Parts: sequence; C-alpha cells; structure tokens
Amino acid sequence: MTSISRREWLVGTGTVLTASALAHAGATEPKQFEPPTFRYCLNTSTIRGQKLGIVREIEVAAAAGYDAIEPWVRDIESYQKEGGSLSDLRKRIEDAGLTVESAIGFSPWIVDDEATRTKGLEQAKREMNLLAKIGGKRIAAPPSGATKQTDLNLFAAAERYGQLCELGDETGVVPQVEVWGFSKSLSRLGESVFVAIESGHPSACLLPDVYHIYKGGSDFTGLKTLGPQAVHVFHMNDYPADPPRETINDRDRVFPGDGVAPLTDILQLMHSIGFDGVLSLELFNPTYWEQDAVSVAKTGLEKMQNAVGKAFPG
Repeated sequence: MTSISRREWLVGTGTVLTASALAHAGATEPKQFEPPTFRYCLNTSTIRGQKLGIVREIEVAAAAGYDAIEPWVRDIESYQKEGGSLSDLRKRIEDAGLTVESAIGFSPWIVDDEATRTKGLEQAKREMNLLAKIGGKRIAAPPSGATKQTDLNLFAAAERYGQLCELGDETGVVPQVEVWGFSKSLSRLGESVFVAIESGHPSACLLPDVYHIYKGGSDFTGLKTLGPQAVHVFHMNDYPADPPRETINDRDRVFPGDGVAPLTDILQLMHSIGFDGVLSLELFNPTYWEQDAVSVAKTGLEKMQNAVGKAFPG
C-alpha cells in the first residue's frame, strides 16, 4: 500500500476515468481501427544466458527477422569498456535493418533518499545520452531501489518521474514507467498509470508487460482505460498455470502462446485503444538460455506473430 489518502486516490483515479470518458464522449458506435501493424522487437534478456555480447545479439535479432532490438544498457557499457565505438555500434544496428525502440536500465530515480535519487538521475542521464548515440528512442523506468518499499508516496513518485522525463527532453530518449509485478511499489497497473498521469509531462508513458501485470495482480481489462499515446512498447511473454501467481517469478516466463495468459484479449484491448506500436519479447527462461540463440529468437518471433494472428484472424 502507498501513503496517499483515499480522497487523493479517488481524485487521481477520477482523472483517469474522466480522460477515458472524454475520449469516448459523443461516440454512437465503437471506433473502427485499421488492422494492426505491430513491429517486433527482441529484448536481449531472452538470450542473455548465452552471454553473446551486444554485437552478436544484434546479429541474432537480424538473423531471426526482428524489426528492432531492446538491449540492456549494461551490455552497451561493457562493449564501450572493451574499446567498442558507439558510432560503430549504431552503424551495425542500422546496417542490420534494426531500430532501438527501447532499452533496459535500472537507475534508482524513484527512491526517497535524496542523495541516492540525485545519483540515480545522474545515472539515468548518462544512460540516456549513451542510448541517443546509438539511435535509442526510449528507456525503461522501473521502480529500482524501491521494490521493497511499502509506503511509497505516489504523488512524490509522479514528481520524480516528471524530472526523469525532463532529462529525456534533454537527451531525446523517453523514459517509460515500467510495471514491476514482484515489487511492493508500482506493482499494479493503476499505480503506474497514476505516476504517469500525475507527472504532468507530455511524454509520460507506460511500459506494460504481460507477466508483470499478472504477477502484480491487476486485471488486464484495465488496459482499455489507456489511450494511444500511453504505450509505445509492450513486453510480450506468457506464463504457465503453475507455479501460482504468489510464487511465480521471472524464470517461469514462456513463449507467447505456451502458457495461459489471455493474449488474444490483451492484444485486442491494446489495439482498441489505438496501440499500434512495438511488441518486444522479454523472457528470462534458463531453459531457453541453454539453446541456440538464433533458434530461440526465431521461435519467439513466430510465437508472437501467431498470437497476433489469433487475435486478428483474416
């Protein structure tokens, strides 16, 4: 639980509902959308266990047929430390026909301790500048450093996210509030939406994840209250019926369609709000790490495409 009052929560929730109502006011028929043209991205956690390095990960994503790659910042930093050139890395990505739609970082931008938060914002700015040099568009903004905190003030978190977005304005890289289902803060879809809305920043957006929404206990139906500018990248995966939600963890994620997640409903809900962005495969399954990286990446892409095909037949 967070430290906002019931009245404050109702005010914030009313903001979401009012925005949704305004978006649909006067509509006599459901809005018609064009068929989805999702782009497909490989989050490199999916092949992280193979320890390939960022250069080979780019090659794997291209060989498997992806449109984009979502690297981990720490892997780009390792490449730099080993003497790699960011301009060369950008050229490799572009020559491979890929874009960097998002990236994974863990700066503690949200924490209460001011000194730690200041360092976290400095870290975030360094990471954003690094990503900008390789053509990166966005970066994940999970509640790093506050995952065990049960009394995080959501209004304070929103203000801090606004500061993070201002750094994004300076660097050209947009931070995305990431739902972390295992965390005791920002584990729920509604909490993350609240932080994005109350930041008051025009670039504010979310980074939802099938597994994390389930793990955190939110209902996927809540996605329909969002709008087309709220989400640009959606983490795709699936989860089995066992272990149960209370004990399931990252390593239990499986390929889309191999679990029990309502992927058809999720994809249709996202499309109904105007989302036509990037589906990024994010898995941490150690059994996949034991397999050939290209084979894993190809299977993941095929499973995502199959899930989209089932959601939008014909």
